[in-house]
Amino acid sequence: MVKPPAKKPEHAPITGFPVRDGALTLGGIKIGQLAARVGSTPFYAYDRALISARIAALRQYLPARLKLHYAIKANPMPAVVQHLSRIVDGLDLASAGEMAVALDSGMDPARISFAGPGKTTAELSQAIAAGVVINMESGAEMENIARIAEKQGIQARVAIRVNPDFELKSSGMKMGGGPQQFGVDAEQVPEMLRRLGKSGLDFIGFHIFSGSQNLSEQSLLDTQEKTLDLALSLAESAPTPPKKVNIGGGFGIPYFPGDRPLDLKILGAGLAKILKKFDQRLPETEVILELGRYMVGEAGIYVTRIIDKKISRGQIYLVTDGGMHHHLALSGNFGQLIRKNYPLAIANRMDSPDREQVNIVGCLCTPLDRLGDKMMVPVAEIGDLVVVFQSGAYGLTSSPTAFLGHPAPGEVLV
Repeated sequence: MVKPPAKKPEHAPITGFPVRDGALTLGGIKIGQLAARVGSTPFYAYDRALISARIAALRQYLPARLKLHYAIKANPMPAVVQHLSRIVDGLDLASAGEMAVALDSGMDPARISFAGPGKTTAELSQAIAAGVVINMESGAEMENIARIAEKQGIQARVAIRVNPDFELKSSGMKMGGGPQQFGVDAEQVPEMLRRLGKSGLDFIGFHIFSGSQNLSEQSLLDTQEKTLDLALSLAESAPTPPKKVNIGGGFGIPYFPGDRPLDLKILGAGLAKILKKFDQRLPETEVILELGRYMVGEAGIYVTRIIDKKISRGQIYLVTDGGMHHHLALSGNFGQLIRKNYPLAIANRMDSPDREQVNIVGCLCTPLDRLGDKMMVPVAEIGDLVVVFQSGAYGLTSSPTAFLGHPAPGEVLV
């Protein structure tokens, strides 16, 4: 087998996982040893040192004024949440199930917030009893909270989730601007604040979230400037000065060719400048940056084993024991308009010079079950391990694990 000519990169560069003796390592453990320790494939593995390093970098470059919250929906594995709860300032959740994980972490309930457009009465009752901050998504929800809180004899902590009249440009998923199921339209918030002042609820502040997976520093800074300006404007109608303003996050990570990692130095300097203006008006208000994918996405891998190798009309197929039922985003069926390959590797042959073009697929009876299309990888054999990078966020829990009845993968924090 000869080396192919140089070509454009297949995916964003991966630098977080060292190679030792030709094998990828995670947490200092070779991939084969880790697979043996887990006991079976497929599985997800997350590197706690990489997660800690990401938080340390955020602390180093962003203004100390900002509080860092982890959005549990990115990766709700209890061990991951426990680890992060010790190094971030708060947790944000979107269901009663995530609330249980957050409360088990030992985080102060006052530093936990609950968002989502369809909270049930039972979920609201649990949140009020727990003392977490509820990000209200409508006037009707506010009335329901007030009724439940009165019945419980507890003053519920509430914030208003605002649907701004602008969006986060160049974001992978827009969650603000225009008609939305999320939050209260900005122009309706002053009237809601007037009613809130008479409700007996404890007004905490605002949650203003515009979008996610953005790799443009300027776009992020422009949006955060608008977000804080909007918060200042809305605060004029508030019954009391807001104690907290959650400005969302939107920080993206690189997945595909041409993707460039965010420069935290640029973001830090820009946010510091924006906050000076805000602090002239509301110096006592806590400003929260809520991040999920950015904290954990690059610290996780999905590991699956090759169980067959076949040739079909001149193309090589590596068939694995994993697939889209474990990692829907990998298959392109979680928001991609045009499918692109996630970065992946033959993890036990990292130093192999001989390469070939292959299609890597899962074990499901559907043509949608694709891990990699026409990718150049080291020559692989049955039994080798395929690792999918950038899998620490929106992996297992965003996937249809019940599809076709295959067993769920394991998860480990190393």
